[in-house]
Amino acid sequence: AMCVAGRRWGRRERALLWGVLVAAWEAAWGQLRYSVPEELPKGSFVGDVAKDLGLQLPQLRDRGVRILDRGRTPYFGLHGETGHLVTAERIDREQLCRLVEQCVLRCEVIMEGEMQVYEIEVEITDVNDNTPSFKDEEMQLRMSEMTTPGLRFPLRDARDPDSGSNSLQSYELSGDDHFSLAVQAGPGEDPRPELVLAKALDREEAALHELVLRAIDGGEPARTGTARIRVLVLDANDNAPVFSQAEYTVRVAEDVPVGSTLVTVTATDADEGLNGHVKYSFHKISDRSSEIFNLDTETGEIALKDGLDFEEISSHKLEVQARDGGELFDTAKVAITVTDVNDNAPELTVSSVLSAISEDAPSGTVVALLHVQDRDSGTNGEVRCSLDGGVPFQLRSSRGSYYSVVTSRELDREEVSEYNVTVLAADGGSPALRSSAVVALRVLDVNDNAPVFAEAHYSARVAENNAAGALVLRVQATDADWGQNARVRYRLGEGRVRGAALSSYVSVEAETGALYALRSFDYEEVREVWLWVRAEDGGAPALSSNVSVRLVIVDENDNAPQVLYPPPASSPSSGAAAGWSGVELAPRWAEAGALAGGRLTRWLVVAVAAVSCLFLAFLLLLLALRLRRWRRSQLPAAGSGAWRGVPASHFVGIDGVRAFLHSYSHEVSLTADSRKGPLRSSGASSCCDTLPARPPPAEPSPLLGEDPAA
Repeated sequence: AMCVAGRRWGRRERALLWGVLVAAWEAAWGQLRYSVPEELPKGSFVGDVAKDLGLQLPQLRDRGVRILDRGRTPYFGLHGETGHLVTAERIDREQLCRLVEQCVLRCEVIMEGEMQVYEIEVEITDVNDNTPSFKDEEMQLRMSEMTTPGLRFPLRDARDPDSGSNSLQSYELSGDDHFSLAVQAGPGEDPRPELVLAKALDREEAALHELVLRAIDGGEPARTGTARIRVLVLDANDNAPVFSQAEYTVRVAEDVPVGSTLVTVTATDADEGLNGHVKYSFHKISDRSSEIFNLDTETGEIALKDGLDFEEISSHKLEVQARDGGELFDTAKVAITVTDVNDNAPELTVSSVLSAISEDAPSGTVVALLHVQDRDSGTNGEVRCSLDGGVPFQLRSSRGSYYSVVTSRELDREEVSEYNVTVLAADGGSPALRSSAVVALRVLDVNDNAPVFAEAHYSARVAENNAAGALVLRVQATDADWGQNARVRYRLGEGRVRGAALSSYVSVEAETGALYALRSFDYEEVREVWLWVRAEDGGAPALSSNVSVRLVIVDENDNAPQVLYPPPASSPSSGAAAGWSGVELAPRWAEAGALAGGRLTRWLVVAVAAVSCLFLAFLLLLLALRLRRWRRSQLPAAGSGAWRGVPASHFVGIDGVRAFLHSYSHEVSLTADSRKGPLRSSGASSCCDTLPARPPPAEPSPLLGEDPAA
């Protein structure tokens, strides 16, 4: 026993070594393959994935490696500390792969950090843990004593769920020399036992024969199952049932309703009575087929009692037996082929997805990895994937049945901040079946928008003598970015006003954009102020924009008139002594309303010139009249002396004319500011004082006569 155990362990070691070499070879091509025996406890070692992929353990953890099992039950797991592939459940090969010879489980290793997929195939090797067994541990046969020696009777075969050398290998028969055992085995078929009549029966000699049938597998040690056979010897029945066909073939769609009759087998027996009455039964049928099909023992109709599934089993092979009342029989084969129907929608699975992507990510960035499969076959299993329209993404076919969702252009968070990308999958059936999956993606902001002011430029009017700290206006800028990138702060541009820094006149609040006056403005000093306000966001690097602001200072009546001439040091008496009896009043206002500028000065000069011309013309006319009157007064004095005694006050001499001229003369004095205002008089009387005439002589002039009117 020790030697056998040693040889068996050596064989396992060699098989494991071979499996590791194959896995290492296939890992270089993106596929790992391992082999483990069934019935291993949970957590058993399967393979060193980290080593076979050439990854160090820190890389394995950093890249986010995980196992994706496509089956309904996860049978494997990845040990995060060692990088070993281990069993997640106890695996029963016979339960998992009862219909296939080679049991291979597949799973994928997804490298989330690199968006790579590695396929792993694990072959589950058989362990001789099942004993061959017969469905009926006791079988009963009825044979006519007229049965010809050499005739063969099929027996129910034994079942061994194990595979390979551990499966059923041979049969043995013991108990009676009237019978021998023959084993039939076609290519790829299990051995079928047949009972052979070795010599003629004699009911009168023996009415019952008891035999033992043994089924033996090829395990080490071998396992054996037994069944008892009872042979009843009957009276003669010389005609056996005969089927109309040796093999019945039928094709049926997988969506045929339950209860439908698929095929009817018929057999006839030439005998009469009980020996000619035929009954039908399944002679050889799998466990799953026995759950799907029902055979009417009287009519031979094979009907459907459970639904067909092309993806599970595409064909069924049955053996039907027709037996008459004398226990004669015939067998026929029934082959039922299941045709595919498009009854499976594509299965679309999001294997890996990014939750967020930067808006400046380059075109072609992978955001999701999807896996698609369709269990149907042919055209019905061909899947076409597409994206719902109107999104800046596209699908790229990846390895095998994987698709990558990539960006088709740069994103703009200010345009769309979140995407729900719908991936559509449709098969090639008619009508096509469809499925969909949604990939939710959030766009991260990048500082790609500078602040924008609400107005192209700002303007405000500020009254002079304003209070320090008064609010002038508010500027406002908005930033289309988000978060810190959209936080706007304001600051004042560099500049100077009348030699002083602009920041000593006004200030701007960084958070609100409110512009305040730091000092009182004086219209006579500053008429307007131009400045720049900069808005800067919180990005790194920050983006900014500028806007111009114009402050117009509004004048107030805060200055009184000033006397320019005569200077304060002079007095009216000193002026009178020099022959000047008036004063000059000139406006000294700094108000805007009183300053008409150069245009007002020109009109003032024209007006003064016009008045002076009119006044000069009037004087000339008056002088001419005086001279004419004087000449007339000389005519009577020469002839009659009638003018003698006329008072001298009735005449005006040269000094009187000079006095008259002085009384209507004006002194015009143009100062440095006279061009900016009108000429005004500040007294209540006439604008100029009149010079007095010289005193009359003590006696009348001897040249003048008396006034006749006196």
